[in-house]
Amino acid sequence: MGAHLRPERDYLFTPGRFCPSHYRYAPEAIGCSPAIEAETLFVVGGLYGNRPALDAILELAAEEPRPVTLVFNGDFNWFNVDRSGFEGINSRVLRHVALRGNVETELAKDDAAAGCGCVYPESVSDAEVARSNSIEERLRQTARGFPALRAQLDALPMYNVARVRGVRIGIVHGDAEALAGWGFARGALDDPMRRTWIESCFARAGVHIFASSHTCLPACRTFATTRGECAIVNNGSAGMPNFSGTAHGIVTRIAPAASPRALYGTSIEGVRVEALPVAYDQAEWLEEFLHNWPPGSPAHLSYWDRLVGGLAGTLSDAMLPLRTGQTRKRQPAAQAS
Repeated sequence: MGAHLRPERDYLFTPGRFCPSHYRYAPEAIGCSPAIEAETLFVVGGLYGNRPALDAILELAAEEPRPVTLVFNGDFNWFNVDRSGFEGINSRVLRHVALRGNVETELAKDDAAAGCGCVYPESVSDAEVARSNSIEERLRQTARGFPALRAQLDALPMYNVARVRGVRIGIVHGDAEALAGWGFARGALDDPMRRTWIESCFARAGVHIFASSHTCLPACRTFATTRGECAIVNNGSAGMPNFSGTAHGIVTRIAPAASPRALYGTSIEGVRVEALPVAYDQAEWLEEFLHNWPPGSPAHLSYWDRLVGGLAGTLSDAMLPLRTGQTRKRQPAAQAS
């Protein structure tokens, strides 16, 4: 998958572990995409079929002082394995700009060789990978009942470019080289050994900002590059809690002015890059989740603790880098899907 991912064992034939060749692209390909012009941009990654979260995101957009362009950058499906949930999420999301994540890519295929397509690293257990593959297969069974939606998902791009006040933003699901790449994971962004590759991606793609998700841990980092100061923002998950003791998702907001709702952010070339909380109806969502995924089911085993109590970690883990000489604590394994 590139210099940013060096698996310690051969995942060539392991569903959920390996990176299919059709997931790959060059940063230069991102830069060739026609830019979407936006006054305010919301990048929504990892909705995971959470209908109350989608309601909350649309309400947030309606409250903005400027028109909002919503871009769903993949994995807007996951827990929505019931027919009404699948149809409802996809019909609403596809009214907006959307990219396919690994979930949507695999939904459109009948070949299950790649499993969930998450390209999980060594830090994620085999049991976790097997459960993700099971979730994907159950979701695929539902998707087969909606051939038109399935065809729409298959036709979605893997990346896009938006422009806010002239600032170009590369929008991806994974990273600058692969649909399910982990090069923009929080740990990778803080790894000095990966910095040269990360900084080169901005110039190769011709952007000042990358917005991603996939790895499910939010992060906002800036980098000094040949293009000036640039940023990578990973919203973690719009449809699941991202911090300990919380019950809200996160979306990325890029706009000319700051939002009073922002949890954290930075300024790049005169625009604000921020994380907004998505305060969805938690009780309603947990009821919907349990209807599809009761105790003992793969999704319940993998995600219930996160849904009710958030992930280990705080806002400070997601924010800008620490000062020289400081180090971050080891991060928990992410739960990409």
